[in-house]
Amino acid sequence: MVQVYLVFTTNDFPWLTIVVVLPISAGSLIFFLPHRGNKVIRWYTICICIIELLLITYTFGYHFQLDDPLIQLTENYKWIHFFDFYWRLGIDGISIGPILLTGFITTLATLAARPVTRDSRLFHFLMLAMYSGQIGPFSSQDLLLFFIMWELELIPVYLLLSIWGGKKRLYSATKFILYTAGASVFLLIGVLGIGLYGSNEPTLNFETSANQSYPVALEIIFYIGFFIAFAVKSPIIPLHTWLPDTHGEAHYSTCMLLAGILLKMGAYGVVRINMQLLPHAHSIFSPWLIIVGTIQIIYAASTSPGQRNLKKRIAYSSVSHMGFIIIGIGSINDTGLNGAILQIISHGFIGAALFFLAGTSYDRIRLVYLEEMGGMAIAIPKIFTTFSILSMASLALPGMSGFVAELIIFFGILTSQKYLLITKIVITFVMAIGMILTPIYSLSMLRQMFYGYKLFNAPNSYFFDSGPRELFVSLSILLPVIAIGIYPDFVFSLSVDKVEAILSNFFIDSFP
Repeated sequence: MVQVYLVFTTNDFPWLTIVVVLPISAGSLIFFLPHRGNKVIRWYTICICIIELLLITYTFGYHFQLDDPLIQLTENYKWIHFFDFYWRLGIDGISIGPILLTGFITTLATLAARPVTRDSRLFHFLMLAMYSGQIGPFSSQDLLLFFIMWELELIPVYLLLSIWGGKKRLYSATKFILYTAGASVFLLIGVLGIGLYGSNEPTLNFETSANQSYPVALEIIFYIGFFIAFAVKSPIIPLHTWLPDTHGEAHYSTCMLLAGILLKMGAYGVVRINMQLLPHAHSIFSPWLIIVGTIQIIYAASTSPGQRNLKKRIAYSSVSHMGFIIIGIGSINDTGLNGAILQIISHGFIGAALFFLAGTSYDRIRLVYLEEMGGMAIAIPKIFTTFSILSMASLALPGMSGFVAELIIFFGILTSQKYLLITKIVITFVMAIGMILTPIYSLSMLRQMFYGYKLFNAPNSYFFDSGPRELFVSLSILLPVIAIGIYPDFVFSLSVDKVEAILSNFFIDSFP
């Protein structure tokens, strides 16, 4: 008994392997469950998600040291002997936040998917497969394993889109797979290029690659390859056009996973690979990142009001908010990068919540286009209240997580030593215009949906308001948004040491 206890309380136990493998392994058992309607499958899936979330929380709570910037909970098993391919896992301060976010949002998305009854077994299996596929890249410490995990969640998203999507589901699913699979080619070339450079045997370990130096020209080529792969996923303009179509057609539980986690994998990839492994190239490209980020904020915020489809309007707001993350990453100072990591977590919650509420509204009124809506506030006051509060969070209302994240990114740009004062002033001014445009599309969306008399005067205008399940999901996302807005130190305590360690490369190497 003592030996069993010691195994479970030491870091030698393969916690991360279990965290990564559990959802997809347990998901494959769904097909062996008895055919007794959808109830058994739903409860089984929700239980697996909750067990996984508790396991993640326990592992990080008891086995992770916050003040240690090194990779922790490392696991290193030889997988394929033929070409030295390892199953390498490990986490640090940057990956712990997105993994917790993944656990939280996936559990709530599974709860939100309760109305799905068609092909319930396959649907819930794909949700659990995505769970593994999204935790995988955040915990990989091997470039090829990172690539395999990156690819693992493409197939579930494609199937979730093409089977349970809207009228144009096949078009949007094909567009999604073409964009993301095309980007994966660049990722694979970059991974193989870094792995095979300068040695006869492939070195795919993150730690070894981070200490490797490359000729500047080669580093720039690697950087561009990786950046294209991550720019499609983030998405960064002009590679963003798959996102509004995908969000417009996907079931809202899939949208929660896309907006909450999938987009954040692109930003995480830029920090983990482009910044950490290729610091010289990142310091060359960082001004361009900031220019692209500012253009993205303005472009998406000005395109959003023109969208008739409710979910497409929210999708463009996601593109606009991702612009702040790119600017934070391009600022090359600890304030900006910490702000970007906080924005990754903050927008993960807010984006998922908005898509959930848009989906629950659609379940009731069966309308997609904003001009057909109106007057819903009287019929469904609870949804109206939660939608209004989370729209305010999206437009960075003080006291909410979005405000803190965007404010810290502003400070990051203003205190960055890399840029001239006039450049900082221009960037801040343009970002401020983007923050003024955000309330325009958020508040006009609320006005078109909830105010006026259109639906209120219509026959059969009685709708059921939020039930306990929907209220629980809405409040579960709203509470962390307010908590982070009031006390952001919790997120910073995870990432601050690792951010310093990453930026030390820049001040040693990049600015002699």
